[in-house]
Amino acid sequence: MKILITGAAGYIGSVLTKQLLARDYTVIGLDSLMFGGESLLTFFNHPNFTFVQDDIRNEDVIRNVLKEVDSIVHLAAIVGDPACAKQPDIAKEINWDASKLLYDLSAENKNIERFVFASTCSNYGKMNGQAYVTETSLLNPVSLYAELKVWFEKYILDKKNNNNDYFVPTALRFATVYGLSPRMRFDLTVNEFIRDVTLGRELQIFGEQFWRPYCHVEDLALSVLYVLEASPEKVAHNVFGVGDTGENYQKKMLAEEILKIVPDATINYVRKDEDPRDYRVDFSKINNELGYLITRRVPDGIREIHDAIKYKIISDPYNRRYRNI
Repeated sequence: MKILITGAAGYIGSVLTKQLLARDYTVIGLDSLMFGGESLLTFFNHPNFTFVQDDIRNEDVIRNVLKEVDSIVHLAAIVGDPACAKQPDIAKEINWDASKLLYDLSAENKNIERFVFASTCSNYGKMNGQAYVTETSLLNPVSLYAELKVWFEKYILDKKNNNNDYFVPTALRFATVYGLSPRMRFDLTVNEFIRDVTLGRELQIFGEQFWRPYCHVEDLALSVLYVLEASPEKVAHNVFGVGDTGENYQKKMLAEEILKIVPDATINYVRKDEDPRDYRVDFSKINNELGYLITRRVPDGIREIHDAIKYKIISDPYNRRYRNI
């Protein structure tokens, strides 16, 4: 299998590329390097890795790269609510227009068999009285970021391609990600919370009662391998939430886990009664149908980031390069 990863230098893409190469897959990594390329250094010279620096909006480049692969993992995007809100036009160009073009060109290419799309659990918005939401729950995107993900999910899952009977598209709704990555980010809840506390700053938490599911970056990347290696009938035109049902946390619960590692931390809660996103997710489907299991839990991620900062593995965690905006 020869795989194109769009966004290969990103927070998830750099981890996924490493995992695929370790399993002897051949990878072409496409990335515009909006946030630099240091994350590629650990595998840049790997014999099974080829790097293409370009933008997924470049149709000529996409057409040429698609001639070389048989599977696509589409991660490239303007990621997160704040980043999309700040650059709405670019977000639409990349997350919708360019993504749609990539999909259409892939579906037309008879050599390409798999198309895996990184979607998000933010698509759910609020639980609306449900204890847990699942893949069949009503989607209620409350941001441009989630709205574009919902559009593209629907596009790839509903559209049947008569020219390529072997083409298998799959959408993965990722839980909120955390953990160490070669392209580190500290604009993510778990990473940001433990960074601030480790460096002795007062942590302010807004809306401690709201729920989110969390999943380590290594495990989100691992789910892509499960899909790539699954039988087509299990994943074709299908969607899977990625995470573990036991890893739904309120923000106050995250703080309680942090206090186990930094017991003298100063944490203040700021009351917030409204949040457009509040949801717990049942991830039974991916476990039952693909046998997927996570390998790390939130306390593991808190500990690893705490130690990386404490021992100055990451020397300047407030640097702007660790944020998407």
